[in-house]
Amino acid sequence: MHRWTPDVLGPPYERLELELAPDAEGPVIATLVRRVRDEVIDGPGRFDVLYVHGWSDYFFQRELAEYWVRRGGRFHALDLRKYGRSLRPHQTPGYVDDLSAYDEEIDAAIEVIRTRAVEPLVLMGHSTGGLTLSLWTSRHPEVADGLVLNAPWLEFQTRAVGRALLEPVVQVGAAVHPHAPFPEVDLGFYSRTVSAELGGEWTYEREWRPEHGFRTNRGWLNAVLRGHATVAKGLGIRIPIFVLLSARSMLQPIWSEQMRFADTAIDVGGVARRAADLGLDVSIRRIEGALHDVTLSSAPVRAAVWESLDRWLPAVVRTASPASSGVTG
Repeated sequence: MHRWTPDVLGPPYERLELELAPDAEGPVIATLVRRVRDEVIDGPGRFDVLYVHGWSDYFFQRELAEYWVRRGGRFHALDLRKYGRSLRPHQTPGYVDDLSAYDEEIDAAIEVIRTRAVEPLVLMGHSTGGLTLSLWTSRHPEVADGLVLNAPWLEFQTRAVGRALLEPVVQVGAAVHPHAPFPEVDLGFYSRTVSAELGGEWTYEREWRPEHGFRTNRGWLNAVLRGHATVAKGLGIRIPIFVLLSARSMLQPIWSEQMRFADTAIDVGGVARRAADLGLDVSIRRIEGALHDVTLSSAPVRAAVWESLDRWLPAVVRTASPASSGVTG
C-alpha cells in the first residue's frame, strides 16, 4: 500500500516518497506528486500524465496540472532525486553523472501510477527533463503513448560545433573532479521573468528554485553533453511527439524587458532543428512571446499553449491503447 501524504501545494495535491538505491552521497529518494482527479472531463478520454521538471527546478505549476485534469488526465509530477521535495542536506543539488540514473525513479513512478488502472500514458518534460524523457523513451519504446516536450534542452547553446569543442574538456575534468563547479553562468534573468518577487507572475519555493540556479559542476555537465550527443545521432522514437518552444531566444549578458517574451535559457532555433530528428512523428509549435517554460508565460501565451495541446492530444488518446501493462527494459 502506497502512503500518500499532503503536499506543500495543499489540497487536492498529495505526494509519495519513492525510496531509491543509495549513491556515493548517501540515501536517495524521489517524490511523486499527484493531483487528485475529479470526474469533470472536457477532453478526448481518460489517460495518465507524468511530468518531469528541468534543471534547478521542481513541480509547482498548478495551472498545468489543472489543464491536464480537465482534459481527462490523472496528473502526476516527479521531483527527481536531489531536486525540490527530494533534496536532502547531504546531497549536491541536481547532481547525477549519467542521465540514465533517472530511469529508476521514472520506472518507479509509472509503476505507482498504473497500480490503479492502465490507461494511455502521456509523458511531459521541461528543459533538461525533456532531454531526460526523450532518452528514456528511446530506451523504453513500449511504455508511453505520447511525449510532450516543453522547451527541451536537446542541444547545447553553441550547437553541435561548440559542443564538439567543449565535450572533450568537460569529459576529462569530470573524470578527475566530477563535483568541481563551473563559474556562475546564470545571471538570474530567467527568474526575473518568472518570480512574482522579481517582476514575474509566479510564487514558488526559492530554496528549491534559486534565483541564479544551482551551481553546475563537471560531472553533471558531462552527463548532459553525452545526452545531447546521443540525441544528435537520432533516437528513433515511434510515439507522437509534441514540442513547444518560444518563437525566439534572448541569450545575452545584459537585461532587457524584451526577455519577458523570449526564451532566456536555450537556443530555440538549434533545439527546433534537433527536435525534428527525435522520431517518426514530431510536431513542433513555436509560440510568440513564450518564456523558457512556455506554461509560465503570460496568460495569452498560455492560452495558445493549451489550444495547441488540445489540437494534438485527441489523436494520441483516442487512437492509443495503453502501451504496456508495466514498465519494461
